[in-house]
Amino acid sequence: LLILGIAKVLIFAHFIMSWLLAFSVLNARQPFVQQVWGGLSRLLEPLYGPIRRILPAMGGLDLAPLVALIAIYAIEIVLRNNVGLFV
Repeated sequence: LLILGIAKVLIFAHFIMSWLLAFSVLNARQPFVQQVWGGLSRLLEPLYGPIRRILPAMGGLDLAPLVALIAIYAIEIVLRNNVGLFV
């Protein structure tokens, strides 16, 4: 559950940072912003890649983070409801 929680935080951070970059609140030319954005993108691309291949093109709208969050919540529910089997 800890790993799933960390994944949720990273997805939320990536999502918020993408909006801040899109509306020019963050300067994409700053080295720190580039490092954080690149790191988050590299960490989450293995998660987003298979989802993006399955989803149809939405004209610039990326639904991969939303689908990933829904999948993480579903996995958490399954794990919490079956915690007795793992003890």
